Amino acid sequence: MGSPSGPPFDPDDPDRERRERDTEPIPRIDPDDGPGYGSGSGYGGGPSLSDDAAFGDGPGFAGEGRSGRAWIRDPEAGYQDPQISEEELAGLRADASGMAPRRVLPLEDEPSSLVARYLFPTERYRGEWKRHWIHLSTPIIVGIAATFVLGYLSGFLAGRDVGALTTVAVLLWFAVMGWVAWRVADWWYDRFILTNKRVMVVNGIITRRVAMMPLVRVTDMKYEQTPTGRALNYGTFVLESAGQEQALREIKNLPNPNELYLRVVEEMYEPQAVEARLGKEADEAKADDGA
Repeated sequence: MGSPSGPPFDPDDPDRERRERDTEPIPRIDPDDGPGYGSGSGYGGGPSLSDDAAFGDGPGFAGEGRSGRAWIRDPEAGYQDPQISEEELAGLRADASGMAPRRVLPLEDEPSSLVARYLFPTERYRGEWKRHWIHLSTPIIVGIAATFVLGYLSGFLAGRDVGALTTVAVLLWFAVMGWVAWRVADWWYDRFILTNKRVMVVNGIITRRVAMMPLVRVTDMKYEQTPTGRALNYGTFVLESAGQEQALREIKNLPNPNELYLRVVEEMYEPQAVEARLGKEADEAKADDGA
């Protein structure tokens, strides 16, 4: 049985007490016994801080903190990213100017009977639009002017013995009104159609005209708005396809051109995003119906 290493024990050594004090093991302090620095620290005389003190509820962190986010500690992977709630994301849904992001206008889920006949089964309908009411400005102005002028003329001729001219004025007024009604009906049957494969224009009452352009063939697309168009929210679309003149090259007086432009561009470049959005809207509609 060997002796311990070091100098021999000397009771008169002046440094003996200092060495014994320095080599004495520090006792382990339980946090429950009094103030200290947490489990295993061994230092007393201070506020108690646990392992997660910097990440618990307290000023600057969760609860009363500036951001209100709780950091989650993973012993193996370090500290994970903060968990951002839906309420926190709501504040990020506006740009620097305070404008909310674009909201897609709702459309009918199914095409009208006028349009359905021109779609094949595997084609997915995206929407149809009539031209803006400004398209009827000319016939409406002509009808109003004809009513005032021919009405005044009929009254003027009624006081004289010219019954034949009065009859002509009345027949002329009916003819003008018939032309106005024809233009209104033609406007009603005139549709711009968007699917996941093409854009179409269908118009005509007696003679039907159907023009279409595949989306994959569209090389350039733009819309133009005059000052009146910006005030009344309509514009003219110009489509280019391989540098050739097309029947669908210029489409005038389409309503809400910015929304329509974004719909067409999204269908051309992000069809998966369109499918995802429409699928989400369909699921939400089903959930609302079930509720």
